[in-house]
Order: sequence, then C-alpha cells, then structure tokens
Amino acid sequence: MTTRRNFVKNSVVAGLSASLLPSVAAAAVPAAAPKTRWKHWVWTNPDAKDTEQQLAERYRKYYDAGVRGIFFEADSEKHCRAAKAQKLEAHRWIWTMNRGEKSLLAAHPEWYAVSRTGKSCATHPPYVDYYRWLCPSREEVKQYLADDYEAALKKDYVDGVHLDYVRFCDVILPVNLWDKYKIVQTSELPEYDFCYCPVCKAAYKAEHGIDIDTVQYPEASPSWRVFRYQRVNRVVERLMKVAQKYKKPMTAAVFPTPDIAHRNVKQDWVNWNISGVCPMIYHGFYKENVAWIGQAVAEGVQALNGKFPLYAGLFLPDFKNDAEVQQGITNALRNGAAGVSLFGDVSDGALLALKTASAQVGTAQ
Repeated sequence: MTTRRNFVKNSVVAGLSASLLPSVAAAAVPAAAPKTRWKHWVWTNPDAKDTEQQLAERYRKYYDAGVRGIFFEADSEKHCRAAKAQKLEAHRWIWTMNRGEKSLLAAHPEWYAVSRTGKSCATHPPYVDYYRWLCPSREEVKQYLADDYEAALKKDYVDGVHLDYVRFCDVILPVNLWDKYKIVQTSELPEYDFCYCPVCKAAYKAEHGIDIDTVQYPEASPSWRVFRYQRVNRVVERLMKVAQKYKKPMTAAVFPTPDIAHRNVKQDWVNWNISGVCPMIYHGFYKENVAWIGQAVAEGVQALNGKFPLYAGLFLPDFKNDAEVQQGITNALRNGAAGVSLFGDVSDGALLALKTASAQVGTAQ
C-alpha cells in the first residue's frame, strides 16, 4: 500500500535536508528530561533494513527527548519490540476508510463511496489513484474494518491502534494543494462530494424523510451534512468497541481543527469517544505561520473540554529550521496540547527542540 502521506508529501515537500538548519543545536540542553506530564509521539513507517542496534539507539534518543509512543504504519514485530524495550509504546497505525487493496477492490467494488456525479471511488478515484474510499454506511464495511483492527490488537507486541483516513474524501483540499491539482475549491464541487451510493441515500431518507436526489443544493443541507458526520462516527464507535475488548487505547490522526474537519472532510472528531486525537496541524498546507499551531490547538482543546487528550501533529518539512520546530512545539504545549506527534525526519535537532520546548513550558507553568 502507498505510504500514508505520499499524497501530501509529493505535493508540497521537496525534502528535509535543506530546510532543517542547526539553529537549535547550539541551544542549551535542558538539565533534566521533559516533565512526564507531556506525552509525545512519532509517526513512522518501519524500515525492514534497520538493525537491532540502530533501533535501540534511535528509540533511546526518542525516550530521552520525551517521546513516549510510536505510531507504526506497517506491522513490524521487530520495530515494536525494540520500541517497547526502550519504554516506548508501540501502536499500529492503520488506514480506515481509504482502502485500496486490490483484493478488496476486485471482490467488493460495491463497498466504495460514490460521488455526487454518480462515479465510484472503485473505478474513478478522486485526485490520486490510491484515493479509494469505502462507504461508512455499509454494515459489511464496518465489519471488515473491525476484523482488520482486531487482527492488529490481538498481537501482544501492539499496545494500541491509531486510526488514519477516518473520514470522507477531501471535498476541499488544503489551499496549498490547489495549484498542484490545478483546482480552485471555494465551493464543494460534485466530483469530490461523497457519498451518494444507494445505501447512504436510503438510510438518509429513512432517517429524515428526504430523497437527497430531489434537493437542489445537497451540499448546503444541514441534515445531510450531519448525517454523514454520524456515518463516520458509527465506524469509530464500532472500532472503539474492538479496542475496549482488548483493553488497549485507540487514537486517531484527524484534521487540524473541528471547523476544518467538518468543512473539508466531514469529520466530527470532537464527538468521538476514543483515547486521544492527533490533529494534523500542518501549517504550511494552509499557508499559515507557526503561530497558527497554537491557535489550532486552542480551538481543539476548547471544543473537547477535557473529553480526551489532544496531541498536536506537526509536519517537520513545514518548518524552516529547528528553531521554528521548537517554537511550534512551544505554541502547542502552551495552548493545552498534552504533547505533540512528529512526522518527517526526526533528526537530533528536532529531538533537541522537543526536549527544550517541553522543559521550558513545563518550568513556566
């Protein structure tokens, strides 16, 4: 399967090496490890070529900087056990609604979401070829996903699961991608608006007494919008029951704020009942500066009102240098994040920025 972030990485990232400068490396190293109140994470795809020694050294550095858990995109017992040996939690990071397995496409094309134009993701994926979105209204889809997550949760070296792509397809892309795809999305265009399959339309009519095909502007219908939030919410509820069965936590990568999640991908993460969220507060995608990270965190924390912890997801290639990484982490922690989750090249400079920011914010509070 294509790695999770290829869509956005191919669109906006030219590489890390030129952007991460050693500006924080000269800063004073905190005398002590970050206070245990912070719980930091790393998103990564395990490399089969990593040796046991390399993993031990890498994960020891992570722990020393304040990282307490890793989201592994692929199932690797070697990497999970190596992380656990260094006192890190090892969680499986699994795609949810975006599932393009060839076997699944061949066996069940009817399970895939249908756009307002009547085209299925099984045959007409939007934006990129691997955007193959399942329909959340189908019982068969929910059971398929529950079985898949249970297969991960039952493994003794897996401490929890992390949901990704747990939403509808982007009806509106982050503004930084509009040029890439030669598209202007100031409104909800029908070819990116999902799901209008027979199952969704029948369920909506049964609940609301309205045939969505008779609505002139379905994208403007509040009840149709909330109906689709609830479709995904029920998928999350089903998967959380599986996690509870194994007494393991379930977290999710979500869009940066409740408002953006609602508007761009019909995702209602504030109303989930899970163990924590990692909003992907990728400021560069929205053409915002580093200060916006704090604003986005504050919006999410206020909306959650203590329901579960929020860990700010930071995209390292968005930062000009390690000083900015430290500033971004500081903004997140000062605005109520329980920690951060890093995606990209987790260099020694980035780890130092994490350790320094954690210590400084902890001391100030």
